[in-house]
Amino acid sequence: MADMTLPEQYEVHPHTKVVRGPKRASYDRELVHGIIDDALICHVGTVVNSRPAMIPTAHWRVGERIYIHGASKNRILAAIADGAEACLCITHLDGLVMARSAFHHSANYRSVIIYGKGAVVTDDADKMEHSRLFVEKLEPGRWDKIRQPNKQELKATMFLGFDLEQVSAKVRAGDPVDDDEDYDWPVWAGVLPSTTHWGTPIDDTRIKPGFEGQGYLRTS
Repeated sequence: MADMTLPEQYEVHPHTKVVRGPKRASYDRELVHGIIDDALICHVGTVVNSRPAMIPTAHWRVGERIYIHGASKNRILAAIADGAEACLCITHLDGLVMARSAFHHSANYRSVIIYGKGAVVTDDADKMEHSRLFVEKLEPGRWDKIRQPNKQELKATMFLGFDLEQVSAKVRAGDPVDDDEDYDWPVWAGVLPSTTHWGTPIDDTRIKPGFEGQGYLRTS
């Protein structure tokens, strides 16, 4: 749930205002949080040496801030750490919208765009906590079972946090929207749902006896 002390809606900025398909736009704080939390991967873009650059990476949210991490020498993260503005994009594909005309084929989706500058996490204790939050998002309860980062590993990792201030969401759901004259066209139309599910865990080829297929890995 969103913090009840905050407005239910994010402020609309000139560059977060959805112009194309404004009926699908939302600035609802709880909706934005849900789209972020339900995803494991975001795409982060910025400008490096006068050229656009982008990487996919894992993310997690703490209150009104979204975090990413990567190698300290990663050129994109380094550019953001030096003050370059970034754009983060998260998308869930919920279905293919199969219309009666080529023009009206589409997709059902939930997406969030975030603009902002990243703040570097510098304190080792904070970096350790964000390491834990990253692992726990992948698999709740796993942090206490694994070897935790050592000092050198923390040094080699950069954590960046982005405030959720310049944010917009866009959502499409429901049936195809065909032209009236096409509804009698002799072809199936509707939505092909798309879902994410986890398969049966595959053991590491070097797994030690006694740890095969323990079943505690994420399955939903």
